[in-house]
Amino acid sequence: MNNTDEILRLDNQLCFALYVSSKEIIRRYKPLLEPLHLTYTGYITMMALWEKDDISVKELGNRLTLDSGTLTPLLKKLESLSYIERIRSGDDERSVHIRLTEAGRSLKAKAASIPEQMICSAGLTPETLGPLLKSLRAFIGDLTAES
Repeated sequence: MNNTDEILRLDNQLCFALYVSSKEIIRRYKPLLEPLHLTYTGYITMMALWEKDDISVKELGNRLTLDSGTLTPLLKKLESLSYIERIRSGDDERSVHIRLTEAGRSLKAKAASIPEQMICSAGLTPETLGPLLKSLRAFIGDLTAES
């Protein structure tokens, strides 16, 4: 096997390792989120809103790195579940704010055990999770700083 063959091996690609990891993590979230009627993307949206409620769609999209084409149907779904409400600004019809409903706020307590379940499911411990998250955040920061 020559150097080009080695460089182009799928198992040597960072992108492939991250892709498979992401797919597997999302697959493991599915049974934990189904009782809450959430997809993974709905879950991270709710987590962002539990951190900061009553924010604009634009701000939420930036926080989640989701475009409006992905975010709009997701918000409609969360609204149909009565977890959020979308409120048009009186000053600017184009601006929409997202606010948690009481059901959306109470969902937080129901979701509280999910992170720990995921850590265990992935075979991680708090000691191994911390350095992994730190490395990934630095990596993400490097990637986004260049764009």
